[in-house]
Amino acid sequence: MIEHYEVCLEEAIFKLFGVSVDVELTRPEEQFGDYATNVALQLSKQLGKNPREIGEALAVKLRETLADNVSDITIAGPGFINLKLSDPALRELLKVEPTKSLAGKTIVAEYSDPNPFKILHAGHLYTTVVGDAIANLMETAGGKVHRVNYGGDVGLHVGKTMWAIIKRLDGETPEKLQNIAPDDRSAWMAEAYVEGNNAYEDNEQAKAEITEFNKRVYQLHADNNHDSLFAQIYWTCRQWSYEAFDAFYARLGTKIEHYYPESEVADKGLQLVKEQIGKVFEESEGAVVFNGKAHGTHTRVFVSRQGLPTYEAKEVGLIVKKYEDYHYDRSVIVTANEQEQYMTVVLQAIEQFIPDLARATTHIPHGMVRLSGGVKMSSRKGNIVSATEVLDITAKANRELSGQDNEQTVLGAIKYAFLKSRLGSDIIYEPKESVSLEGNSGPYLQYAHARAQSILRKADSSKTSEPSASSLEAGERSLVRKMTEYAEVVDKAVAELMPHHICTYLYELAQTFNRFYEHSRVIGDARQTVRLILVQQYAEILQAGLVILGIAAPDKM
Repeated sequence: MIEHYEVCLEEAIFKLFGVSVDVELTRPEEQFGDYATNVALQLSKQLGKNPREIGEALAVKLRETLADNVSDITIAGPGFINLKLSDPALRELLKVEPTKSLAGKTIVAEYSDPNPFKILHAGHLYTTVVGDAIANLMETAGGKVHRVNYGGDVGLHVGKTMWAIIKRLDGETPEKLQNIAPDDRSAWMAEAYVEGNNAYEDNEQAKAEITEFNKRVYQLHADNNHDSLFAQIYWTCRQWSYEAFDAFYARLGTKIEHYYPESEVADKGLQLVKEQIGKVFEESEGAVVFNGKAHGTHTRVFVSRQGLPTYEAKEVGLIVKKYEDYHYDRSVIVTANEQEQYMTVVLQAIEQFIPDLARATTHIPHGMVRLSGGVKMSSRKGNIVSATEVLDITAKANRELSGQDNEQTVLGAIKYAFLKSRLGSDIIYEPKESVSLEGNSGPYLQYAHARAQSILRKADSSKTSEPSASSLEAGERSLVRKMTEYAEVVDKAVAELMPHHICTYLYELAQTFNRFYEHSRVIGDARQTVRLILVQQYAEILQAGLVILGIAAPDKM
């Protein structure tokens, strides 16, 4: 509908002044109308006319062409044109749905990316929530989204962990793994990783041993070895990790379609890089590197001196493997900011020999999540807060505040707190603030939906039919006006892949409804039928927005 009014303005400008111009309507503050444009100021220099004079002439023309849709046109300041829609035209906007801009597109959304043999920490929780919301946005726009993640089941961190595990088992004795209780497995492996990492950094003999362990892990995959004692320990612990990931995703309501382990893409990446030596990559001191200086970045190693693929080469293999599996039109990768330079160089390298895949790939970086106090967490040093701990801490805060154990509220609190800020900056997570039913929080919006459903339950359903024609009172109109913004906000969030736009809008919508409900009785009022329809529409929009954020919209709280 907004496009209709923009076209009408463009046609009026051409008829009056004989020039073609693209008009963009924006949403002004409610007191100024429903749509506004500064096109008169844009035309002023081109036409050599006063912008207010241009605006007045356009207003006269628009009052003729838009008489059935616009109730008032005003010129503000030096020439801003403000349009106020008629009540029927405003209500008609409620039928507008988000644009299916990604219809027919196949998209791979890669996010979360936990590493087997290491613990899921708060950062994994954050990137999973963010990735889920971005995937939901793209699905709302009509895209066919495949959700995948990628993790290192080979690499130095595995060598470190395996070295420490075998020390803990007093040798290659896989039968002793049975002594580790299922609930303790993730923490046990995380502790082993910290031990192995510290030994690697502090002890030259241990470092040499871990380097050999790293090679042994790669060789397991090369030989498809599942039988040796070393292999039995490796494959058992690897499976423990994936079982922990499954449980974590189930608790969050996340559905990951496919796990890509590094071992699945390492050989492919190594091969692709070697094929491009002398063209894209070059040999340097026994390693294979990409010289990013020629592209304004920096040089990175893609194959180590030992002939092993680095993270960079594996990333090349992953991008190609994802395309082979899904033939995507677009690939979206969500990671922390610290991976931004790494991804920039990888995509620069790929652009030299597979440009279509580089152009189809979007990397979305985000900041770090910190609990109150702001201490940065490091799995290498062991000073981490696990993802499960964040869930448990929030559940405790919710119990203390409400006296209830409600997983939907806990997840709503965490997800909304993570998503309400624009991606890029670090966020500080405050559990007590996140579970509050007051202020800008997930539970506040969940309660807003439950409250609307409570109103509807109290009503006689036979009185909810659409009235043939009814003007809107001031509070009703404000609510309708805010609800008509939903499709535009979703379109903007999809275009930018920024979920915070949805959060901001839903909070403002709930506040608008509260003001409406405070001054406009619904049940038992003469305007009950009209207002019940508005409550129903409000609840539907609120639920749709919460679904995009991955947050449940409960009927009762």
